[in-house]
Amino acid sequence: MTDAAPNPLRDPRDRRLPRIAGPCGLVLFGVTGDLSTKKVMPAIYDLANRGLLPPGFSLVGFARRDWANQDFAQIVHDAVKRHARTEFREEVWKQLAEGIRFVPGDFADDVAFAKLRRTIEELDQERGTAGNHAFYLSIPPKFFGDVVGQLKEHGLTERDEGSWRRVVVEKPFGHDLASARELNAVLADVFPTGSVFRIDHYLGKETVQNILAMRFANELFEPIWNANYVDHVQITMAEDIGIGGRAGYYDGIGAARDVIQNHLLQLLALVAMEEPTSFAADSLRIEKQKVLESVVLPRRLDLSTARGQYAAGWAGGEKVRGFLEEDGVKKSSTTETYAAVKLLVDTRRWAGVPFYLRTGKRLGRRVTEVAVVFKRAPHLPFGPTATEELTHNALVIRVQPDEGMTLRFGSKVPGTQMEIRDVTMDFAYGGSFTEASPEAYERLILDVLLGDPPLFPRHEEVELSWKILDPIMEHWAGQGRPEQYEPGMWGPSTADEMLARDGRTWRRP
Repeated sequence: MTDAAPNPLRDPRDRRLPRIAGPCGLVLFGVTGDLSTKKVMPAIYDLANRGLLPPGFSLVGFARRDWANQDFAQIVHDAVKRHARTEFREEVWKQLAEGIRFVPGDFADDVAFAKLRRTIEELDQERGTAGNHAFYLSIPPKFFGDVVGQLKEHGLTERDEGSWRRVVVEKPFGHDLASARELNAVLADVFPTGSVFRIDHYLGKETVQNILAMRFANELFEPIWNANYVDHVQITMAEDIGIGGRAGYYDGIGAARDVIQNHLLQLLALVAMEEPTSFAADSLRIEKQKVLESVVLPRRLDLSTARGQYAAGWAGGEKVRGFLEEDGVKKSSTTETYAAVKLLVDTRRWAGVPFYLRTGKRLGRRVTEVAVVFKRAPHLPFGPTATEELTHNALVIRVQPDEGMTLRFGSKVPGTQMEIRDVTMDFAYGGSFTEASPEAYERLILDVLLGDPPLFPRHEEVELSWKILDPIMEHWAGQGRPEQYEPGMWGPSTADEMLARDGRTWRRP
């Protein structure tokens, strides 16, 4: 009898199934950006602090800066002290710092990439990294081709038998289907498919992974997870902040490309997918891909989509600028800061069930959640006033900030009369588990180093997502300016009207 296949979604801290990276190193491009300093570098330290990195792990920074190795080490040190999730321990930092190197140069600098190769070869000898290196491109996508071309030109993608070279890229994976295909071709020309890791940090969050655990480890939910019982699904990612200093990136990209194309469509796929044969990467990809292939748009995009821009006003007790007043934003910009779409999944399980996706900035509060709203009971044997406040049963999966789940159902109010009212049953990660959840980047970086890809979207999923979004973006391009909406509220009136036409309303998280 053979052992069961290990579950790749199990927490790497689980002592019954340790998941510790073998000899390896990581080369980080874009070390001066916020993502590197706030997420990637702290996550690397947290992994080391939890004993999940090998003693000889190396971190090489590459940037156009006149730094020595110790200068970069200080940058990493400061980022770790400020943003790491786990406590700072001097012995852990000392061991990590011994493997830190820096290579100055820009992406067109042949001399710098030649030095990068020598640095990696030296680390293989000094730190025992065994030729195993991941190249993390924390840079704008327009530079991906330059970097991977230099890696190939200088032999940095070559590997000996038994070793590996991998590349990690951050979203956006293009700005439409054509550019996504072009980007995928650039990466595929240098790295084999299994060595390309596209990071969608939402897929590394505990609660997102718990969608799979909740659905397929419990007989309670799966029998009613279909069109016979589900009325509709709402997937929300709301932020209470504006674009801040991201105008250079955000203006021209917008809410739909920034969030719906990746995060929200991936959440839709996890909610709607059929049970995979296993949690291996290929099995998960096949089922998610089937869902994305089955997504159809309603015929009237003017009635089934909504977009908006936040206006100036008051939010959180302070006066805030409107999107068009933000530094770096063109006054004529038609970039949306709010986007909502209605999608259908054309399968037997989900026939007729609308999926409503929305995202926006300067909304009522910061929250990401999936709400599965069930149909009303076909018959209520109560008096006409007994259920006045009763709404639909709903299972709400909270992705952030208060990770957990809430089940809403009707219950009798204490007293002598039969009165039914909505109540909630709440599960919170913080209250049920003593161990703190790792940050998404900890999980995802470790999976890169392990070569474990179930939580990373493949290029087929990326292209299918653009096939869904492109017609919406083309429709909006001919509709003039987005509707203005008041900051601190929940988006433009057209978004409410979109659901009202279906006899439904948005949840107020």
